[in-house]
Amino acid sequence: MKKKPSVLFEPTRIRGLELNNRLVRSATWEGMCDAEGRPTPALRDYYRDLAEGGVGLIISGFAFVAVEGKPLPGALGLHRDDFAQDLRALTTAVHQAGGVLCAQLAHAGGQTRPALCGGTPLAPSAVAAAQYQPETPAAMSGADIQRTIAAFADAARRARECGFDAVQLHAAHGYLINQFLSPHTNRRDDGYGGRLDNRARFLLSTYRAVRAAVGDDYPILVKLTGSDHLPEGLGEKEAVRVAQALDALGIDAIEVSSGTPASGKLTPLRRNILAPDQEAYNLSQARDIKAAVRCPVMVVGGIRGPDRAAAILRDGDADYLCLSRPLIREPGLPRRWRATDNPVASDCTSCNRCFKAALKGRLECLKANGA
Repeated sequence: MKKKPSVLFEPTRIRGLELNNRLVRSATWEGMCDAEGRPTPALRDYYRDLAEGGVGLIISGFAFVAVEGKPLPGALGLHRDDFAQDLRALTTAVHQAGGVLCAQLAHAGGQTRPALCGGTPLAPSAVAAAQYQPETPAAMSGADIQRTIAAFADAARRARECGFDAVQLHAAHGYLINQFLSPHTNRRDDGYGGRLDNRARFLLSTYRAVRAAVGDDYPILVKLTGSDHLPEGLGEKEAVRVAQALDALGIDAIEVSSGTPASGKLTPLRRNILAPDQEAYNLSQARDIKAAVRCPVMVVGGIRGPDRAAAILRDGDADYLCLSRPLIREPGLPRRWRATDNPVASDCTSCNRCFKAALKGRLECLKANGA
């Protein structure tokens, strides 16, 4: 009798975009672009390896939509038309390897430094984003807000023109859109602050502008915080309401994460995933959002084993599983899981040393390489 394929490897579609399986490479800062944000041949080769490794969808590392929104050295830029040739080389490499590539569109807001963003960081309010980011940003004017919304739309247009198969709006991890959503960082008293409808206005306006730029047939995803894990931050109930508003507008999928760099032990970059009961640490937030929306829901956070991943799908708690650090350690992990009768979990434990490598311009697992 022919073996029934795992639920992980069912083919699906997101607004007509065909995906070979339900495994997603979640956006990961690679540090492999030049000082201006232009992708390098090394990043092209890195994405090709991911595509050959069999993951169903690759979401790019944070791609800043404006210079003042650059978060980290070596980040990808989608703010200039003259990057087109290098961006097309990137998407072509992925497509030739059978992969699908989504550009994550983002702006750091107050979560950056003057040396990176070229001046005083801009944010919804003059509130420092986190202890490690002591620079107090300048509160955005109404003109700044409109200019930034337009920058997201322009970046989305560039992404489509350069061959990206979808875009994702980054509304998590304490970056600009999350800063608007969160009362912890949004102290405005105009139409973009105060009650949740106003705090969500920037995100919803950005979605509308991006949709107008890319058309009705192009997938737009969002990475949404399920909770800031902060006493005065965006909580789970409000996150569900934001997800419902996006769903009503036509968002094509929601990736659920949680936490910010200010969230103590509950940051997005948790360490020491050593046992199955530590996996899928954002699942409760994803489950709540999944129950409240019609669009597909993705969950990220500590997923390591195929059995746990498949159970999440079978239980209906999410539609896609997002992986980050396991694919740094083993880009061919999806291919191995698919080819093996009894696949074992990734041996990535989230030591997080890979991000030290990215600071030197090459995302890699230092543990695997004996460094």
